[in-house]
Amino acid sequence: MIDPSAEIHPMSIVEPGAQIGAGCKIGPFAIVGGEVVLGENVTLRPHALVTGWTEIGSGSTVFSFASVGEIPQDLKYAGERTRLVVGQNCRIRENATVHIGTEQGGGITRVGDGCLIMAGAHVGHDAQVGNNVILANYAGVAGHVMIGDNVIVGASAGLHQFIRVGEGAMIGALTRVTHDVMPFGLVSGPDGVLHGLNLIGLKRRGMAREDIAALRAAYKRLAEGEGALSDLAQAILRETDSGVVQQVARFFTSDSGRNFLRPS
Repeated sequence: MIDPSAEIHPMSIVEPGAQIGAGCKIGPFAIVGGEVVLGENVTLRPHALVTGWTEIGSGSTVFSFASVGEIPQDLKYAGERTRLVVGQNCRIRENATVHIGTEQGGGITRVGDGCLIMAGAHVGHDAQVGNNVILANYAGVAGHVMIGDNVIVGASAGLHQFIRVGEGAMIGALTRVTHDVMPFGLVSGPDGVLHGLNLIGLKRRGMAREDIAALRAAYKRLAEGEGALSDLAQAILRETDSGVVQQVARFFTSDSGRNFLRPS
């Protein structure tokens, strides 16, 4: 179904079965697959490709030569019907790639609202990306990665499959991340070292001073305390009233199957 208000260039291809919402704009040479659902006011720039069982939320834009909804780069994928859901007001820039999920990984790749996926960046199969996430140019998010809200991943950084990146964390450019990253953490360097808290990001978000102070105290305790991180986090969880500190402590008491980057 194509809404009558949609603007579709005659040199684009919209396959039968696609659902095109009100106010959508589809540029020349753009391709829309037959199982695609575009919300209201979605824009596809010239040569954009949206295919597969893919839903894109209202107000989002897919730029030229981006590939959204293609099959995953997973040798185990055997053509099963899996999907991709992109939220509202996202921008997927030139040459970026975002793939559908796999049956083994839950069947769905998700990108939240308000995300910016810059040129050449990649979101792999079954990844779960939160709201207001920025993936800078050529950042690579491998399959099954979980990224919290308000995370920034720097240019050409690489996130290993199955890791978690907590809310508000920042990953520096050219960084390889192979372990879970705590909420509000700051990671940089070729081997992905946790250097402290993303204090600039916290201040920009308007976090209260008392919460920042509580986070700094908790971070110091995790960095200097003896024993397993999970034990230290359990102790912090029992003693704190701060919601953000509790969030960090719970992160260290849960398990993704990967190791944690230890506060240093």
